[in-house]
Formats: sequence, C-alpha cells, structure tokens
Amino acid sequence: MYCTGEIHTAPPPIRHARLSASTMGARLPSRPNCRGLRRENQMTEILDRLARTIAEKRAADPKSSWTAQLLAAGPERAARKFGEEAVEAVIEAIRGDRDRLAAEAADVLYHLLVMLATREIELEEVLKILEEREGISGVDERARRT
Repeated sequence: MYCTGEIHTAPPPIRHARLSASTMGARLPSRPNCRGLRRENQMTEILDRLARTIAEKRAADPKSSWTAQLLAAGPERAARKFGEEAVEAVIEAIRGDRDRLAAEAADVLYHLLVMLATREIELEEVLKILEEREGISGVDERARRT
C-alpha cells in the first residue's frame, strides 16, 4: 500500500512471531502524502513509548508515581480506574465537547495500557489481534467469537 509514483524497497522480513509496534511501524512508509500512514506510525510510536514508560514504572516507588501506584494496587484497581475513565469519555461524547472528549480518550488509552500491564499483556499482543481482524466485517468477526 505504497504511494503511487514513489520508489520503495521491500519491507524487512518479520523474524518473530510477535510483532512489536516498532516493527509494524517500520513496515509502513512515513510520508505525509501516503493516505495517513505517517499518522498511523506516529500513533503506534506514541502508544509504544507510553507502554514502555508504564512498564518501567513497575520498579518505581509508588509514592513517586501515579502509574507506579496503580500498578502496585493490582489489576482490580487498574480495571476500576479504566472503567471510570471510560464512563467519563462516554459522558463527554454525549455532551459533544470535542476537546474534553479528546482529553478523556487520552486518559482511557493510558489507563487501558496500565490495566493491560497489570495482567502482563503487552501492547504488541493487542496490536496483533487488531491486525488479524483488519478487513474482517465486524458482524463476521463477532460471529466467529461466539
């Protein structure tokens, strides 16, 4: 899915069964005129950096870091906080305040990554599932899971 009129070399082969966010990003060209692919790379890179930062906070003193506090409190607390943030996002979506919804969506993404980290689920695992579902109708995908 490269831009027309541009010369590209083949992407590097994937050597591992698990895809990392950085590997997935390396497979796509990073040019602003390539149908939004640069934005996709940027989003994946930001989430990957955030996930790494969260993982690093496992060793931090909970008194010094909100993330370390959530991780130390365990999966149940992280899940409750994720749910609270999701509800706040829903409220802002209903109200129609774009800026507040965007801010709450950022909180949801952060707390999702923290919740995943408490269960030792890496971002790459979630991205792999999304990639596997790409191009499959939501109706078909849902029927496959039930």
